[in-house]
Amino acid sequence: MTSPVPAPKTSEIVLTFDDNRLASGIFGSHDQNLAFLERRLGVEVTPSGNHVAIRGKPDAVAQAKRVFETLLARVKRGEDVGLGDVDGAIRMTGDQANLFGSGGGPRPGMTHISTRKKTVVARTPAQDAYMRALGQHELVFGIGPAGTGKTYLAVAHAVSMLERGEVDRIVLSRPAVEAGERLGFLPGDMREKVDPYLRPLYDALYDMLPPERVERGLESGVIEIAPLAFMRGRTLFNSVIILDEAQNATAMQMKMFLTRLGENSRMIVCGDATQIDLPSGQMSGLIEATRLLADVEGISVCRFGEADVVRHELVGRIVRAYEASDRAKLPGGGK
Repeated sequence: MTSPVPAPKTSEIVLTFDDNRLASGIFGSHDQNLAFLERRLGVEVTPSGNHVAIRGKPDAVAQAKRVFETLLARVKRGEDVGLGDVDGAIRMTGDQANLFGSGGGPRPGMTHISTRKKTVVARTPAQDAYMRALGQHELVFGIGPAGTGKTYLAVAHAVSMLERGEVDRIVLSRPAVEAGERLGFLPGDMREKVDPYLRPLYDALYDMLPPERVERGLESGVIEIAPLAFMRGRTLFNSVIILDEAQNATAMQMKMFLTRLGENSRMIVCGDATQIDLPSGQMSGLIEATRLLADVEGISVCRFGEADVVRHELVGRIVRAYEASDRAKLPGGGK
């Protein structure tokens, strides 16, 4: 006769916030943040005024408590809390060994980037490492799939340095079209030709700066659009230079770009090595550069995976499906 399986242990805690305004900011519209937290951590969350009861497995309840503490700090700073912020707090608090001390509180100096318009906080351990690298190295490679925040964080870091007066300008570059840069065939002036290809960078800029500040920066040259094909022969001083979609730069273009770095400048190279659109047989400059420069002093190579996707939940599942398909195509079925 077998012994009955004991029911899993559960625990319950009640958190109290200073006032209903703080609680409302954390709970979200129609308590959507609480519903998201319940789904992700498998806990039961019951709000009541400025109180919230959390019930579930002890580890999950303890993590939920840390999530609420993280979100409370954001609300007290006057920041809004959306589903993405809840997701980020869950990811960050889930890595207890790396991100938290023995007392269970957040590690001192949790990485964030502040601009006048908003504060961006790391949402995953990989983002945390990337943001630290941006502050410590003159050249940083951010490599990973779409939605991991590599370009967004690069722009946030550049804007932060510009606002603090540490650099004089931001230079944005990108291979203008996949597998080539035939700008002459596009209508309009230079900015109009490349605007469609730089839209992700513009979106990040407008998220960090007021629209009028972005427009003034573009007009004055404080924010410069420099298509990769037009970077040759320049040396860029006192600047943050960002190359996006770098997987579509050829090896020669990448070498040319990297050697534009001047005094008191930082360079950030972002790309997805699985989305190379160069002609078959042509080496991606991003892959070659990270292979050659990974151990060079002053350079950091940061890699993101599907677990670091911080867009809609469905994006993460899409990335996982494609990665599984790619693995299945390898010899031996990816084993």
